[in-house]
Amino acid sequence: MAVLNNIRKQSIVLIAVIALALFSFVLADLFRNSDALTSKSQNIVATINGKDIKRESFMQKVEVASRQSGANSTNTQVMNRVWDQEVRLAVMESQYEAIGFTVEKDQMRDLLKTNLTSTPEFLNEAGLFDENKLNEFIANLKALSPQAGVLGGQPITYASWVNFENNISVNGLQQNYNDMVKAGMIGTLEEGKLEYKLGEDKVDIKFVQVPFSTIPDSTITVSKAEISSYIKANRKSYEVDESRDISYVQFNEVASIEDENNIKETLSALLNDRVEYNDVTSSTDSILGFGKVVDNETFINSNSDIKYDNRFVYKSSLAASAIADTIFNLYEGGVYGPYKENNHFKISKIVAVRQMPDSVKARHILIPFIGSNSASAETTQTEQQAKVTADSIMSVVKTDPLKFIDLLDFSADKASNEKEGVLDWFVYRTMVPEFRDFAFENSIGDVGVVKSPFGFHIIEILGQKNIQKTIKLGTIARVIEPSEATIDKVFRDASNFEIAIAKSNVQEVAKEDNYTVRPVNGIKILDENIPGLGNQRAIVRWSFNSDNKVGDYKRFDVPGGYAIVQLVAKNEEGLMSTEDASVTALPEIRKEKKAKLIKDRVTATTLEDFATAESQTVKSALAVNMKSSTISGAGNEPLIVGTAFGLEEGEVSKLVVGTNGVYMVQVTKVTSANDLANYQSYANQVGTTKINAVNTRLYNALKEAATIEDNRAKTVQ
Repeated sequence: MAVLNNIRKQSIVLIAVIALALFSFVLADLFRNSDALTSKSQNIVATINGKDIKRESFMQKVEVASRQSGANSTNTQVMNRVWDQEVRLAVMESQYEAIGFTVEKDQMRDLLKTNLTSTPEFLNEAGLFDENKLNEFIANLKALSPQAGVLGGQPITYASWVNFENNISVNGLQQNYNDMVKAGMIGTLEEGKLEYKLGEDKVDIKFVQVPFSTIPDSTITVSKAEISSYIKANRKSYEVDESRDISYVQFNEVASIEDENNIKETLSALLNDRVEYNDVTSSTDSILGFGKVVDNETFINSNSDIKYDNRFVYKSSLAASAIADTIFNLYEGGVYGPYKENNHFKISKIVAVRQMPDSVKARHILIPFIGSNSASAETTQTEQQAKVTADSIMSVVKTDPLKFIDLLDFSADKASNEKEGVLDWFVYRTMVPEFRDFAFENSIGDVGVVKSPFGFHIIEILGQKNIQKTIKLGTIARVIEPSEATIDKVFRDASNFEIAIAKSNVQEVAKEDNYTVRPVNGIKILDENIPGLGNQRAIVRWSFNSDNKVGDYKRFDVPGGYAIVQLVAKNEEGLMSTEDASVTALPEIRKEKKAKLIKDRVTATTLEDFATAESQTVKSALAVNMKSSTISGAGNEPLIVGTAFGLEEGEVSKLVVGTNGVYMVQVTKVTSANDLANYQSYANQVGTTKINAVNTRLYNALKEAATIEDNRAKTVQ
């Protein structure tokens, strides 16, 4: 009891001790996970000008955009598009808030009217936009929420409508902001005068150019220290994001020569008659070869990876031009193959030969029935009733063709009805098969009834052009793909390679086994494409895993096989390495050194002496102006043009280092433009140029000035 009393007396001390222990545990965990102290919450995708973009909201927009784009875009492409939209919105909103920009009710009404002016639901009897109908629609949609209403035949919820209005509002704000900036884009008279002078002031010059190419690159030594100094001096050009370098060896599951031969042998066997045991009848059946079968469609569909195409083809439409003549000249029943085409081995048979036109002109009356594609709310006839109607109309038309036009009231094809039912010159593959077969396989003047998914057609053939030979081609095709044995071998090869590099390295093992090592450098954290492998986001994520070290490797499943990937380098954010930067830095450093060599060895002060000393010629360029930096015979040389306009007539320049070499320039004639009474037209040109630049440059300038913290790599994958 005394012990319990003691504990009660010391309870405050115990609580304090426990609290300190827990606090120290939390602190220790925080220090172990420094991101918890220094980085944004995992729920913040980005912070732009102080505003957070939440992960949940961002991913909802990505999901919507992904559904809209379907299979046309990858997840990363969709995410990047949404990111660009969110950045633009955040950057511009900070501007709107700073100056108090909003879209008021009157402008919103005008914006909605502009966007919905041709929407049938909001038009009155005169075909004009009716604001009352819009207000009624919005009120009904709000009352239905969260259930969807219908607009343009498509479901729409009130939340979707609010989002639509927000998008219109954002576009309106953007336009207002751009218009405000454009309003300040004017050209002053002084700017107009300068614009005029830049184009009309001219000088004639003589010059000597010593091209850098006169000094071989091999004679110029550049050290790593010099490259490093150049990088630091031109820091902005050599700043890079964090990246990874990898290399990989690919193991493709492709058909071997043996696989291809087996596929050809299997196809060739189908040409011969054979006997097969029938489990159902417990007897043997005689199976005719492809050349003898009568039911070609069933035989082909039972043996081919590509189903039978029951249509005639023209010689011009045969895909394999190398064998088109051979196949097209076969007799009916003739067989050709096996032959290779579009990753298939094939054998083809001429099923039928017919003389047919390449285009037809016809007219028709379309009788719909309940359930047909052309049926409407007014359609009441069943299929049997529609057939009786069509047969009756055909009998009338055959007896008296002039009544065809009178009977068009029965037709559901309103478009052709306006042309007396005529479908003007159409080619073979334009129409549905039933209509096509009648029009192309019968003669001018023939009238008949055919049934298609659209209903019953009463067709009269009015004309046919270019009668020529066509063939109906039956083809058995087998995909050229690896066998199970080949797939197993590829798996073993990849596994053996993976085991071997654990004891050596990728380059050595690949060289021994004659594999190709493919390097990929400069992979960014949000990339998804690996050259040669396509969309491989998993490889990118693995390469940026902080637990991986340079030299680590991993096998990945890729389309059609495997890739053994090795992490070659981790490139931190900052300045580019001297090795990577040397591609662009080395030529520039060489030019600087060549320019110094040329300048140091020159003592001449006249063009002629300079030309003689450097084995060059004195060249001339006439009517040089400041709006063009190109000099005839020298190329693009803005510094040389600027130097020329800084000289007096007859004056000779000192040596000047240009883009393509070292120059000495003399001005031989100065032609100053005549003064104008007014420079307003040129000022207007300057203003127009500024206004045109707003749409392309304004946002980019605001984005560059914004503070953008991108956490996508940490919050979304």
